[in-house]
Amino acid sequence: MQGLFHTHPSSSADTATLLNSYEAEQHLLHFGQSDVATCWTLCGLQSGYRSRILGREVYLLEDRCVGKGDTACHLVARTREEWGQERADDLRFYSASSVMESLDTSVRDVIEALKATERKLGAQQRKLVASTPEVEDPDGIVARSSGMRRLLGLVRRVSRVDSTLLITGESGAGKERVARMVHDLSPRSSGPFIAVNCGAIAESLLESELFGHKRGAFTGANSDRAGLFEAASHGTLLLDEIGDVSPSMQVKLLRVLQEREVRRVGENKTRPIDVRVIAATNRDLVGDVDDKSFRQDLYYRLKVIELHVPPLRERREDILPLARILLASAALRMKRTVEGFSPEVADQLQRHAWPGNVRELENAMERAAALAGQTRVELIDLPEDVRSSAPASPVPLVAEARSLQLIERDHILAALRMNGGNRARTAAQLEIGTATLYRRLKSYGMNTSQHG
Repeated sequence: MQGLFHTHPSSSADTATLLNSYEAEQHLLHFGQSDVATCWTLCGLQSGYRSRILGREVYLLEDRCVGKGDTACHLVARTREEWGQERADDLRFYSASSVMESLDTSVRDVIEALKATERKLGAQQRKLVASTPEVEDPDGIVARSSGMRRLLGLVRRVSRVDSTLLITGESGAGKERVARMVHDLSPRSSGPFIAVNCGAIAESLLESELFGHKRGAFTGANSDRAGLFEAASHGTLLLDEIGDVSPSMQVKLLRVLQEREVRRVGENKTRPIDVRVIAATNRDLVGDVDDKSFRQDLYYRLKVIELHVPPLRERREDILPLARILLASAALRMKRTVEGFSPEVADQLQRHAWPGNVRELENAMERAAALAGQTRVELIDLPEDVRSSAPASPVPLVAEARSLQLIERDHILAALRMNGGNRARTAAQLEIGTATLYRRLKSYGMNTSQHG
């Protein structure tokens, strides 16, 4: 934007002709020609600037504007007394009450937009629940296995207190999801939830990222910046991959957790923090402590309470319910109608060891939703490594006892495979009604629209 003020010695009024007003240009581009002047931001900025320079309140208003078809934008500066009643309707936007009224209106608009988004998400959630009945925990985590039920019971208890948590588990098992659940159930749920992957940030940058920095503290620090400990104030900060931080950073983290205050890079003063810290790792920190690569005092400071997320291979009862939810979610995003699995797919999902845990299962279901040529997922739609998993015995001999429900499911699926998917013959061999078999298969996440 270019501009030039012409001052009249005999009057306190100033005029300015603005060339190439960006505000007018953007209004024309997005909304077309207006009936009124459009450069309100420029008027406000110039009013504040002129008022500061002159030491009295001066108000700039447009009498010509490119946004409403004039050849140039022209501003006039006058005091409120000089304006009189000439532009009273426009001048009211400069009053504090009008500003607050505008802010209130904006806040109401934002609230309504958020409510509309919540309604949309709620509708989507209801679709998911309808397509995956009786498989979701009320808090949004699948927990049919005894290990996950124990974990969620512990999560609900520790959420009420403000202790530091250490969440352990393999990569992709759902550690961040558990941390977010702790936050959502805690008294800090109205505050921010911020997650940072400590292993993905260079040590030289991690200190600034966590603690903030002062302007000029290092090359590129052009302004003061708060770190994530301050940004997460009154909320929760998740330090993911905590086992990957360097020894020197471990010392600084220990001090922050002990003193509950941070010192920005390049500053001498400390700042108090009010944040719940949750750490997560897929490493064996006990072994790292023994190897002297992880500080013992930091380990115990983090491990006030430990939550262990079991890998997917140890929670077989959760695989099919979780797969159904992930498949339904992917199908909704892609606007595809994929309703379940063939018997072979359901069996193969149970056979696979899932080294990537829930993250791997989610990727497999997204691929299946994209490639499924019918309303159900077939074996060919699964990734090659899942398709090629070795078969499992219907009732494997293991040291750990298995639930009767799990044994029954494996036996039914094995009988169905022996009969080539013929459900009527399978029901007869199992000496159960076909309706009973259909209900069982549906509970296993299989499409029952295809009759054998």
